[in-house]
Formats: sequence, structure tokens, C-alpha cells
Amino acid sequence: MSSAPPVVTAADLGVDDEERPARVLSGFPGRLVGVVALGLALLSVWQVFRPLAQGSQYYLVVFLAVALPLVYLSYRSWWGRLDRTDGPAVLDWVLAAIALLVCLYPILPLRIGDAGGGYNAFLDRQGMLAPLDVVMGGLLLVLVLEACRRTTGIILPAVCLVFLAYGYYGGLLPQNWAIAHAGLDVDQIVDALYNSGSGFYGTPLDVAASYIVLFTLYGAVLEFSGAARFFVDLSVSLFRRSHSAAGRTAVVSGFLLGTVSGSGTATAVSTGAVTWPILRRAGYRPEQAGGMLAAAGVGAILSPPTLGVAAFIVAEYLDVSYVTVLGWALIPTLLYYLGILLSVEIDARRIHAEGRAPADLADGPLPTPWWKLLGRFGYHFSSLIVIVVLLLAGMSATRAVVYATVLALILAVPDRMLRARALSGDKDAKVPGEQAVPSADRQRWSGKEIGQFALEALRALSLGMRSALPVVAVCAAAGVITAMTTKTGLGAQLASLLVRAGSVLSDDPAVVLATTAVLAAIALSLLGLAVPVTASFVIGWVIIGPALLDLDVAAPAAAMFVFYFSVLSEVTPPTALAAVGAAAVTGAKAMPTMWAALRYALPAFLVPLMFVLTDSGQHLLGRGALLDVLWVSAAACVGVAALAAATGGWLFGIGAVGPVPRGLAAAAGLTLLYPNPTATGIGLAVLLVAVLAGVVDRMRRRTATDTP
Repeated sequence: MSSAPPVVTAADLGVDDEERPARVLSGFPGRLVGVVALGLALLSVWQVFRPLAQGSQYYLVVFLAVALPLVYLSYRSWWGRLDRTDGPAVLDWVLAAIALLVCLYPILPLRIGDAGGGYNAFLDRQGMLAPLDVVMGGLLLVLVLEACRRTTGIILPAVCLVFLAYGYYGGLLPQNWAIAHAGLDVDQIVDALYNSGSGFYGTPLDVAASYIVLFTLYGAVLEFSGAARFFVDLSVSLFRRSHSAAGRTAVVSGFLLGTVSGSGTATAVSTGAVTWPILRRAGYRPEQAGGMLAAAGVGAILSPPTLGVAAFIVAEYLDVSYVTVLGWALIPTLLYYLGILLSVEIDARRIHAEGRAPADLADGPLPTPWWKLLGRFGYHFSSLIVIVVLLLAGMSATRAVVYATVLALILAVPDRMLRARALSGDKDAKVPGEQAVPSADRQRWSGKEIGQFALEALRALSLGMRSALPVVAVCAAAGVITAMTTKTGLGAQLASLLVRAGSVLSDDPAVVLATTAVLAAIALSLLGLAVPVTASFVIGWVIIGPALLDLDVAAPAAAMFVFYFSVLSEVTPPTALAAVGAAAVTGAKAMPTMWAALRYALPAFLVPLMFVLTDSGQHLLGRGALLDVLWVSAAACVGVAALAAATGGWLFGIGAVGPVPRGLAAAAGLTLLYPNPTATGIGLAVLLVAVLAGVVDRMRRRTATDTP
């Protein structure tokens, strides 16, 4: 049997995603981690159909007790001589053992003085912890922060320490300060973290253990099945003859591949490795191509049917079904990719006008026709369709993704068979990018190969579980932030300060809301520069969410506002991880690539503001009467097109335009993105003036060129 060639990953190029790359383990450590990770993956699936009788928090205790030691064995400490690159050091084994002990301590039936005694006894001591409980909770705090440092860097643990310091020293602040509180002692802090539903075992970890892990396993199996390779091949084949083929291919590849990776950086790198040669041949500069790849990759996190990790937390916080969140994301996703595709069309025309594009983009060998690829491998879409159908039928997201994972595993069999036929020289089964071999060497389904296939499938599940470990560490650490915010009332106080800052300019409610929304967007963008998307959403929701809710913004609109700005930090300078990854592929400089990505993703930064500025903005989330949804969506589409024309300096049907038409187009776009009938009328009028100014500008330049 022959498997599809692997898609290039961020780790292959030495590019950090939201998390640091894990060790490449071999020997006994590799086998141990692989088996334990596989066991944890199977436990996660078992919990979907046969939940542990002791309850969900008991499951989280067991889950963290297995996952946290795996982090210490899989990720380096970077502590000089205490660290090893080829496997766990002695210190790693010690910390893994301690992590296992302190995580299992709440459920161990052993009685140790006035401590221990099993899970029920541990819960009975809530608010009155024994000294050993405090010691164990303190150790777990240190271990969680260290695991987070190993997987994501120092920033998030530092943020957690700031919140802990605020909880402990808050009583020393001047009591006339809005954020002052009575102060918490060590016992209270540990109790909030270790023996409550808002700490380590709160909503973030619950979402990670119940949803994120399952979708990560699905992504790993989908890639194992050959779907990732098919998605890229299909994108290359779809647009093979148009002048904008290269850009369209990159965008569509990013969208399709994002359903597999679930990461903006990983999607940008994987897509870029395949499409950068096509983009370069089409005349794209490295920074320009990198920006496009980064924007397309991040868009995949915002797109149904999988969305990003934080979307599951949105569903959990608002107590709605995941399919409801998918519905909210549908129209904003279309607007996001509309902006990118229009920018791609503008770039293609500009490149062609400047003579940087080849005369015929179809020169050279053409890819396999898309209809042949679709007929041969189109079944890879079926598992994605199954998820949507099952969700719409009312099935839980967890069960739907498990069934889709099983289907993807089954579909890996025909993928292997078809690629094996292609390698054997069967012309009817030829697969792009694979060289045929003589028929005598045709592979057959022997018992050994069936066993190898099963082993590879189990390995895919194990690797999927291991790839989720950084998210688990982040979600456990995020529990520190939510617990301290809840225990001290900090969220409500900061929300009040944000609203007060918004009311400085005016007492008018609309101005206050607009100012608060802009300040919140800036705060979320800055927050996303320092911490991963999941943590950024958790922090943003507990602080900024209440501010928006206090201004009568609907909860769905406020949650999606925070979600979008948390995700968009991946294309926000000066960090922009997705842009850094894309720059590594194209050989571009990082900062120019970030600014190029920001240009492509610009509408995505403005569309979330529409959610909260007026009640009509909720129509973009599909909420409200159909006619209202249609007119707001149409106005937003025209606004996105106007912004694309302004940033690209190109009006369709006219060509390149000067600063005046571009400025008018930008003003029209911003006005159209304010969901109000009057603003829509003004925006359309300004856009018409921009078009007329573009016509005049073009005639003037043509006259100047024709004049001797």
C-alpha cells in the first residue's frame, strides 16, 4: 500500500506555531508516550458514549492526570544541562511523576490524617482545605504554569502570575480604586483553583477535554486518510487557466486545508509549500504571496464546519449548541473570503498590467482536471458533510465528530488503494505528483500491509492526541485567570472602567458604544500578541464581554466580537505567527509580510465591529428576519468590495486609481459597514462618487500619456 506524500508542516520548516515544537521521541520514551496518548484518546472517545459515573469534573481530574505528565515527557524544558533534545531528562521524569501524583490526589481513596479519603471527601472540604490539600494544589499550580511555559512560552504563565499577584495583594491597593478588593490568602487561592469549577477544572479544560481533543483527533485522521493532499491538488486543478489562478489556488487551498489543521500558521505553511512555486511563477513577490497565504490560513479558523478552538468555548459559555455557533460564523466567513478573493483579483490584474505575469499561466504540464480528481477522491468531503448533517439533525458535536472520524478512517482504505494503483502504472488511476512503477511491483492487500495500515491509524490517533497537549496546558492555565477574575470581581470592575473610558468623548449612547467597541478591539488585538488564541478569548470574555453586555449588546454578538479579534491576532503585527510561518516558506522578510497579511485581512477587522455597533449588526450572524439578514449582508459585501478597492488601489472596470478615488472608496466602505439604512444610502452615494472620480482620473492620465 502507498500512502499520500505528507503535507509540509510548520515544524518541518522550524517555524513555531502557537506552541513550541515537541520532541521527536524514540525508543522506550517514544513507545510509552505513544501508548499513553493513544489510551487518553480512546478515553476521550469512551467518555462521549459511556461517561464516567462520578461526573464530568472527575473525568477532568483523570484527563489532566494523564495529559500533564505527557507534556513533561514530550516538551523540552530549555534549562541548559537539565534538558535533553533526544528524549526526557531525569528532571522531566521526576516532574511527570509528581504531576501524576498531584493530579490523582483528589480521587485517591487513601486517608492521610485529615486529608485524602477519595473524591467525595475532597469535595466536602471545599472552602476548608487541609494543609496537604493546599500543598498539592500549590504544586499543581506550579506544574501547570511550567507545562504552559514549555508548550507556548513565558508570556501566558507571566499573565497568570499577574492575576495571582492581584488576587493575593489586591487588599493592599488603595480602597478608593475601582479594582481594589479585600485580598485572598493562599488557602483561598488554592481552593479556587484546585477544588472548584472555575479553576483548573473549569470551562476551558472541560472544553479541551470534551470537544477540542476530539476535533484534533478528527483532523489527524483526516490528514492520515489523504484528504489534505486531495484538498491541495483540487485547489491547484480548479483554477489552472485563469490569470488569477495562482492567488485563487492559495486562498481555496487555505480554506480547505484549514479543516484538517485547525491552525492558521500550520495552514499557511502547508499551503505555501505547495502553492508558493505557482505564486512565484505568476509574478507574486515573496512578501505579497506570504501575506496572502497567512490571511487565507487564518480565515480557515474562522470558517465552518470546524472553526477554531475558542468557538467551542463560545458555545459552552453561552450554553448554545455548536451548530448555532457555526450558523453565526457563516456570513462573516463569506465576507472574509470575499475580501481576500477581491484583493487576489486586484493583485492579479496589477501584476499582469506591470508585465510581471507570464503570458500564459497554463504553460507547462497541466494538473489533472478537477472533475477527475473530484470523481476519484471526492469522497474525502463526506466526513465533513456528515458532521454538518448530524449537527443539523440534533446530534451533539462530540458524537458527530466521533462518527466523522470513524468514517475518515474507513475512507483512508480506498485512498491507499487508488494511490497504490497509480503507482502500479494504471493510467486510469493516475494521481498527480506520483510516478508510476511497473505492474509487476503492484502492491496488494496482504496481511502484513493490513496490519501496517492499522498500526498507522493508531499512530495517527496518538499523534492527534499529542498535538492537543499544548491546548490542554493553555486551557488549564486559563483556569487561573478565570478563577482569579471570578473570585475578586475583577471582570466587572475592568468592564466598568472600559465603559467609562468610552463615555469620555460623549454621553450619547451610540458614541459610547462605538468608542468602547474600538477600545475593546484594540485591547483584544494587543492581548492576542502575547498569548494564544484560546487564552486571549478567555481573558477577553471575562473582561471585555461584561463591558459590551452592560451596553446592551446581545450576548452572541459580544461573544463573536471577542472570538474574531482573538483569532485575528495571528495576522496582527508585530508577532503575526501565521505571517511569520508564511514568510519562512516564501523567503520573505517577516515585517513586510505581516503588513501584507493585514491588508488582505482588513475586512475581518472591521466586520466584527458591525456585530456590536447597532442591533442590525446581529443580522450578520444570521439572527433576525430573512429580509433584514439579506440587506445587511448585501451592504456589507459592497462595503468589503469598496475597502478591497481602496487598499488595492484598483477599481474593477476602471483599473489603477489615484489617492482621491481610493480615499472615497475607503470612506464608502467604512460607511457601508455601519449597519444602518441611512448609512447604507450615504455609503452607496460616496462609492458612486469614487467610481466617477476614478473614471475622471483614468481619463486625465490617458490624456497626459497621449499628449506628445
